[in-house]
Amino acid sequence: MRLSQIFTRSMPRLIDYEHGISAIDSGYHRPMLDAIHLMVEGDRAAIIDTGTNESVPLVLAAMRAKGLRPEQVDYVILTHIHLDHAGGAGRFMREFPNATLTVHPRGARHMADPGRLIAGTVAVYGEEPTRRMYGDILPVPVERILETPHAASIRLAGRELQFLDTPGHARHHVAVVDTRSGHIFAGDVFGLSYREMDQDGRQFIIPTTSPVQFDPEPYHRSIDLVMQRKPEAVYVTHYSQIRDVHAKGMVLHRLVDAHAELGLREKDAGAARPERLREGVKRIVLEEARRWGSRLADARILDIYSNDVELNAQGLGFWLDGLQ
Repeated sequence: MRLSQIFTRSMPRLIDYEHGISAIDSGYHRPMLDAIHLMVEGDRAAIIDTGTNESVPLVLAAMRAKGLRPEQVDYVILTHIHLDHAGGAGRFMREFPNATLTVHPRGARHMADPGRLIAGTVAVYGEEPTRRMYGDILPVPVERILETPHAASIRLAGRELQFLDTPGHARHHVAVVDTRSGHIFAGDVFGLSYREMDQDGRQFIIPTTSPVQFDPEPYHRSIDLVMQRKPEAVYVTHYSQIRDVHAKGMVLHRLVDAHAELGLREKDAGAARPERLREGVKRIVLEEARRWGSRLADARILDIYSNDVELNAQGLGFWLDGLQ
């Protein structure tokens, strides 16, 4: 792979992999937190997940660097509709006049009318932070939306992409199988793996239980569904290509259980529950980092995963509330 070390609005950080696949840094929060994937087949292109409205100039710059025009984008593909993955979808569709937006059937109506999606995000983050992070969420015309249930497929210049229904992180989540490479674009259902944690060629991974639809049993089934395909590589949005997929899947199974067990232990902790969940998630992350062999200081690990610790704890809280 080749990594561009420059990161500005005119030249985004870009990782080029094999099979015409690239990762573009969306610019969300910090470098290499949130990846947008670009697939090129012949003279046609697809974008997988969009980041936010602020990601549009970064993607256009990366495309220009590859000699691609907006008219060459045939698909904007969403793994799910959380706004760090789909907040920019409306603006992307305005920039790419020939593109069709693909989305899980549960998410399609929210792309056409994003009011409830925005309200749900405000419930997690608050109104002012939501507007600051995501800006105006633009609707996508219904006639440009293609619903992609389990086993649906599309073709990019003849290259088949197949969709897998993968709930557990969200009920509106799909993974995308690239039949040319055998690789899978897994959004959030195959965990978080930040490149700052890489060590000796190895990659650290933990699951994401962020609000509001974490559910352990379907999460396990979705992990298994990805593993059953035996891909050489999986692309996660946070952050991009991971390998040694079977081993990572087994880690994810173990840590999904660890998060669920933490939640059930703290289910009746009352007003203390949010803080106890946060501290419990911190322990899971640090214990797994030590098990894995990280040489980073605890403070650095928690800095890398600070936002995810908070979101994982909140997601466990929503899950527990749903059990009552």
